[in-house]
Amino acid sequence: MSANQDTPPEKPSLKGLNVRALRMSDVEAVTELMNLPGYRAGTLRPPFQSIDAVRKRMESPSPNALNLVVELDGRIVANGGMNRFEGRRQHAASLGMGVHDDFTGRGIGTALMAAFVDTADNWQDIKRMELTVYTDNAAAIRLYEKFGFEKEGLLRSFGYRDGQYVDAYTMARLRA
Repeated sequence: MSANQDTPPEKPSLKGLNVRALRMSDVEAVTELMNLPGYRAGTLRPPFQSIDAVRKRMESPSPNALNLVVELDGRIVANGGMNRFEGRRQHAASLGMGVHDDFTGRGIGTALMAAFVDTADNWQDIKRMELTVYTDNAAAIRLYEKFGFEKEGLLRSFGYRDGQYVDAYTMARLRA
């Protein structure tokens, strides 16, 4: 928990919701997610991700990665990854995630973030979780703040999206 947060946010009680590890058989559903305009707008991924390119990334994950998906009634509606650093930064991990365009605002991101925070805090002894988020992604920023993430800096012209450069915040959560 961060110093400004006493209890974690409640997990959503969506019937039919399941957070689980990514499987190779998920490649088509994950590729579909990555190609959605809203999902992609929050990432650094270019359009037109191919199944082969996604499969290749899935086949060689970082040895310190935790890659998860969220299913709702058997359909993959979100995914994300947490990558623990090595050496003198082994206490820290980077985080990235996204939710299907048609399923935002339903607690899916909360469920996924809760799984990452629980794993970091209670299973991997990760003290620092960090991420970047575009400054115009208000919903994601609210989600991260709900879990104790704080803005640490502004990255100007961080990414190129839809014909223009966009800024991002670097945010982190420190476990007390």
